[in-house]
Amino acid sequence: MITVEHLIKRYGTYYALNDVSFSIGEGEIVGLLGPNGAGKSTTMNIVTGYLSATSGDVTVGGVSLAENPREVKRMIGYLPELPPVYPDMTVEEYLRFVYQLKGCELPRDEHIGEILDVVKLKDVRARLIRNLSKGYRQRVGIAQALIGDPKVIIFDEPTVGLDPKQILEVRNLIRSLGKKHTVILSTHILAEVQAVCERIIVINRGTIIADEHTDELARVMEENAHYRYAICGPQKEVVAGLRGCRGVLDVEPAGERDGDANVYLIETSGGVDARKNLFKVCQEKGWAILGAKEVGTDLESIFIRLVDRANDAGKKNAKSGKKEGK
Repeated sequence: MITVEHLIKRYGTYYALNDVSFSIGEGEIVGLLGPNGAGKSTTMNIVTGYLSATSGDVTVGGVSLAENPREVKRMIGYLPELPPVYPDMTVEEYLRFVYQLKGCELPRDEHIGEILDVVKLKDVRARLIRNLSKGYRQRVGIAQALIGDPKVIIFDEPTVGLDPKQILEVRNLIRSLGKKHTVILSTHILAEVQAVCERIIVINRGTIIADEHTDELARVMEENAHYRYAICGPQKEVVAGLRGCRGVLDVEPAGERDGDANVYLIETSGGVDARKNLFKVCQEKGWAILGAKEVGTDLESIFIRLVDRANDAGKKNAKSGKKEGK
């Protein structure tokens, strides 16, 4: 549905985007994740036609943005970080205005009625937008993105400033939209991506550093696994016994207790699942395991490691470039 090819956006010598390429299939819900200033909004603004690229191209439904920007824009609904609403209009007046602005040819009243129903705005359709809560104004912004029944919907930070209940409602709405539309969610909120998206594209300093299904992102790190075990038994003996297990790289007491057990931080090789070996040793020694869990594999930890790894690689490349230039 969407193909982004070698996008570059340059401001003088500064590259906001540097050779960004990815493709998104029909019906996918994809998260574009990255720290502030990574290039997420720049990418979305180029895809939607709000900003021109220095070089590269975007195709939507097989149509090139460079060759036919109007046709591409018809296929995209966009909710920027600040919803583009007019506070002195009622909800219905505003949606009729957007309908005319987009040159929509669907039956107006029926189409707007369906959208009001989908985003749950029917009860406030006659109210002034200025009198709505932030959550409802966000819904109005989503509603305008749906005018014309676009094939692609792009959300840029859709839940910023919302309360927990409103966030949950918007997430559920995005999931439901994914049944009929291709959805791109651009955000720096990790929980947002984990809760909604099937696939994650991570961008940092204008380049893509990861592109994986949400549940496979940890695998691409190809790093060692870390566990937190609570084990009953003499601490020195437990440390020595666990360090002798196949696949275990290091064992350190955490300095905490869990009932009668000491807590240990255990690092294992990424290529070996050492948990069976750990359990076997504890069983043979008569050391009861009161708790065991993997740590450091949540999306936040993975994201931080990905960004740190990319930044370290960038520094190394910069240093090697300086050496070659001498």
